[in-house]
Amino acid sequence: MEADLVKVNDRKRSLHENDEFSTNSDSFSIANIETKDSSVEVNVSQTSFVGNLETGNDASRIFSETRSAIKKEAKFRKRTEQLDSLDCSDQSRIDKHPEEVGHTNTDQTDIVSGPTQSDEGNSEEKIDSFDVNETSDVLLTIVIPPVSQSRKKLLVLDLNGLLADIVYAPPNNYSPDAYISGRAIFKRPYCDDFLKFCCERFEVGIWSSRHRKNVERFIDYLMGDLKRKLLFCWDSSYCTATQFNTPGHKHKPLVFKDLRKLWGKHDPDLPWEKGYYNESNTLLIDDSPYKALLNPPHTAIFPHSFKFDMNDNILGEGGDLKVYLERLASADNVQTFVEQNPFGQIAITERSQDWGFYSQVIDSCLRSELQNDAGLPA
Repeated sequence: MEADLVKVNDRKRSLHENDEFSTNSDSFSIANIETKDSSVEVNVSQTSFVGNLETGNDASRIFSETRSAIKKEAKFRKRTEQLDSLDCSDQSRIDKHPEEVGHTNTDQTDIVSGPTQSDEGNSEEKIDSFDVNETSDVLLTIVIPPVSQSRKKLLVLDLNGLLADIVYAPPNNYSPDAYISGRAIFKRPYCDDFLKFCCERFEVGIWSSRHRKNVERFIDYLMGDLKRKLLFCWDSSYCTATQFNTPGHKHKPLVFKDLRKLWGKHDPDLPWEKGYYNESNTLLIDDSPYKALLNPPHTAIFPHSFKFDMNDNILGEGGDLKVYLERLASADNVQTFVEQNPFGQIAITERSQDWGFYSQVIDSCLRSELQNDAGLPA
C-alpha cells in the first residue's frame, strides 16, 4: 500500500511540475501581450478601424493566445482536482487520456465569452496575473475605434434645385433628360460623378420636401445603384409643417428640415445610435435657406438653385461645391469650417429682409412644440 502511495504522489508531483512549466511559459507569452497592448491601443487611436486589417489581425492573435492560456490553466486545475480525489486503488484513472478526465472545449468557450454559474464564484481569480475581464477590455479597446476618428461626416442632400431641376412645364427650347410622374427632369451636369464622390467621402442621406412616391422615383433615376449606399431617404412626411406658405409661392407650404430629428433618431430605422451624429459632423445642403431655420447655425450651406443650365459646373471636378466638400471631409468640425468658409446663399438671420415673417413662423412652431410636449390643446 505504501509503495502505491509513493507512486501516486510521484505521479502528481510530475504533473504539477510539467504544468507549472507550461503555465509559466504561457505567463511569459501573456506578459508580452500585455506589454504590446499599449502600442496596439496607440495605433488604434491614430488610425480608423475601418479598413485597418493589421489591427484586426492583432485582435485575433491576442484572442487566440489568451484563449489558449486560459484553456491550459483550466486543464491544469481540473487535473489537480482529479488527482486530489484519487484513492490509492484508482491508479488506472491517472493514466487515462486528459479528455477522459473532463471535457474542456465547452468550458473554455464559457470562460472566454462570459462567466457561467460555476465561474461566478471564481470571478476574482487571476490566471498568471492576467484577469479574464482584462482580456475583454483589451479586445474592446482594439475592436472599437475612437468614434471621432472612425466616423465619416453626414451629408444630407436635397433633390430639386441641388441635383436636378424638376419642373412641370419646361420651356419649349429645352429638352429634359427624363419625364417622371408628369414632371420634366433636368439632371445637373456632373451629378453622377458628384454622387459617387459624396458616397466615397461621406455618409449620405436624402431629404426632400416632396411626396414619398415621387421621391422614390426621382432617386431611382438620379442615383441608380448608388441608392443602396444611402443611410436614409426622407420625404415631406419628415419635415416640420407650418401654417404658412413660402414667400413668393402662395401655393407652396412652408416646411422646415429639423436636423434634431436625425440626431435624436426620430425614425427608429436610422442605422445609428441616438446622438451619434450632431451639429459637429452633419451638413445639410439645400437650395432653400429657410428650411434650415430650426437648426443650429453653420450646420447647412445653400448652393444657388440649378435652373436647367447645361453650363453649370458646380458639381464637377474643380467645381465650387465639390472643392468645398473635399476640404470639409478632412476638417475637424463642420460648424467651425462652415463659419470660417461661407458658401452659396446667405443664411437667414435677424438681419435678413424677411426676418419679421420668418420669426413669426419660428415662434409659431416653438409654441406648437411646447404645447405638444406639455400635452396641451393647440
